[in-house]
Amino acid sequence: MCRREGEKLFLKGSRCYGEKCSFERRDYPPGQHGTNIRRRKESGYGLQLREKQKVRRIYGLLEKQFHNYYVKAAKAKGVTGENLLALLETRLDNFVYRLGFAPSRNSARQLVRHRHFTVNGRIVDIPSFGLRAGDVVKVRDKSKNLDVIHSALKDSDRSADIPWLRLNKAALEGELLETPKRGDIPTTASEQLIVELYSK
Repeated sequence: MCRREGEKLFLKGSRCYGEKCSFERRDYPPGQHGTNIRRRKESGYGLQLREKQKVRRIYGLLEKQFHNYYVKAAKAKGVTGENLLALLETRLDNFVYRLGFAPSRNSARQLVRHRHFTVNGRIVDIPSFGLRAGDVVKVRDKSKNLDVIHSALKDSDRSADIPWLRLNKAALEGELLETPKRGDIPTTASEQLIVELYSK
C-alpha cells in the first residue's frame, strides 16, 4: 500500500522504522511493471483519488465507512475537510494508537476488539467508537501486564507533540482534551482534494 501511494504510511508499526520496511527496499509501484512505469502526470481526478485512497489506508477503513465519515463531516458546522480528519482522529482505535498503547492502527484495532480498554469506566470493544472532549481511555486492570502495550509505550513518544490529548503512563490512561484542530493533526494528507472528489 505504501509503494502504491508513493510514500510511507506507517502501517506496520516498528517495521516501518527499520531496514525491513518494504518501501525502503523497493520505492517503486507494486506489480510486474513497477520498475518500468514512466511516471505520467496525474490528472486532477487521479490526484484526488490517490489522496482519498491514501487517507483511507492510513486509518484502515473500507470505502463505505470512509464515505459515511465524509457525509457526517459535510453535515457538521465548519470546514468539511477539517471535520473529516477530526472524526477520523477521534476514533477509539486511532486514539489508542496516538497514545502509544499499540505499535500500529491495526494492532490498536485488535486490542480494542479484544476488550482491553475502557472509556469513562465502561468497556468498549468497537474500534470506530467516536470519542468526545473529556473522554478518558484506560487500559483495563486485567490487561495492564500485556507485553504489546508496554513495548509499544517504550518505543513510542507519539503523544508528546499532540496538544489535544493527555497521556498518563503510570496509570496507563489517556484523555481527549479537545476536538483536534487541523494544525495539530500530524498527517500529510490534503483533505481539500478529498472534498473535491466527493463533491463532484
